Amino acid sequence: MSQARADMLQPRIARIWRGRTTASKADEYARYLYEHGIRPLQDKALGVQMLREDRPSETEFVTISYWESEEAMGRFAGEDPRRIHHLERDAEFLVELPDAVQILTIVSSHGVTGGGSG
Repeated sequence: MSQARADMLQPRIARIWRGRTTASKADEYARYLYEHGIRPLQDKALGVQMLREDRPSETEFVTISYWESEEAMGRFAGEDPRRIHHLERDAEFLVELPDAVQILTIVSSHGVTGGGSG
């Protein structure tokens, strides 16, 4: 692979979504989010992570997808990449429906930043 092509495929943008569910629904939502949210991204983004924080009464999920450019992200997310794309059953699971995603420019990344595979 040429250096120019390799540079094009380096993640430059991170798109971050957050959602909370009750502790009693967390395991079921984790399976649902993986199948309907993460798996479709695996074919479109350069990379995707699903993170989970269990608390006594609720669980927060964070998904981070990595993109080479805002243009590439827009091909998946549409004209406004900050617009939320709720999954069909999100209203059933989530404490509240998020109204935005966060889009950050990756300034620096070092070492192993991945995680376990699904």
